[in-house]
Amino acid sequence: MLDLDKFKLDERLEKDTFFVKDLKLSRLLIMNDSRYPWLILVPRVFFNKEPITELFELEDEQLLELQREVKIYSEFLKQEFQATKINVASLGNVVKQLHIHIVARYENDETWPAPVWGKGKASYYNDAELAEFSQKLQKN
Repeated sequence: MLDLDKFKLDERLEKDTFFVKDLKLSRLLIMNDSRYPWLILVPRVFFNKEPITELFELEDEQLLELQREVKIYSEFLKQEFQATKINVASLGNVVKQLHIHIVARYENDETWPAPVWGKGKASYYNDAELAEFSQKLQKN
């Protein structure tokens, strides 16, 4: 069930990200690591009053909407940042609440070709960088 009034973001996501906007299904967030243009989509869906943890828990219509949102923001990152590759992943090993990472990657980035998780030290956005990234996303 989509319940906008009861939506609560996992504490770790709350700490590591910046809110951009709520979409039809998901909350759009920017990961606070400026080494990579990195977005996170968090479906605002609950089952038995708890946030869902798995893709298969989404209803068919919700899954299609999530795929649409992933497509829109993957295309945005590819075009806006001229990325070599867009990585899309849902792991949930640390943060159980279902969330989708969309990360722009480059052959010369710090961790290429390995995954970005747990590699190196995050470089945090300053206010100007965050405002610019967020404004671009608001238009999309």
